[in-house]
Amino acid sequence: MQPGDSSSNYEEYPPVPPISTGLRGLCPRCGQGHIFSGFLTLAPKCEVCGLDLSFADTADGPAFFVSFGVGMLVVGLALIIDIAYEPPLWLHFVISLPLTVIVCLALLRPAKGVMVNLQYRNKAEQGRLEV
Repeated sequence: MQPGDSSSNYEEYPPVPPISTGLRGLCPRCGQGHIFSGFLTLAPKCEVCGLDLSFADTADGPAFFVSFGVGMLVVGLALIIDIAYEPPLWLHFVISLPLTVIVCLALLRPAKGVMVNLQYRNKAEQGRLEV
C-alpha cells in the first residue's frame, strides 16, 4: 500500500508477494501490469491498475548487490580454475570478463524489480526530520 492509498484501495488490490512479482517485473499493487518500459527504465505508471511509479527510487542498490554477488562468484570461480588447471592469464580474461558482464546484465533487471516491489510493500520513502 502506497502512502496515499485508502483502505478501499487496499481491499481492491490485495497484497502480492514482492519477490516473485519483482523478479518478473510486475506491478507491486496489482501483480499484473509491467513496471519497465525499457531494459532498466521504469514505466511512468502501471498499464493495468494505473499505479504511479514515481515513488520508486532504487538508485544504485540493485547494481551494487548484483555486481558484488557476481564479483564474488566470478573471482571464486577464477580461483578454482587457477588452482585446478593453471591456465594463462589471458584465458582468465577471456572467460571472466564476458561471464561477469552477461551474468550482471541478466540479474540487474530482476534485482531492480524486487527493490521497487519492496519499496512499495514497505512504504519506503525519503527520511524526514520533524522539528
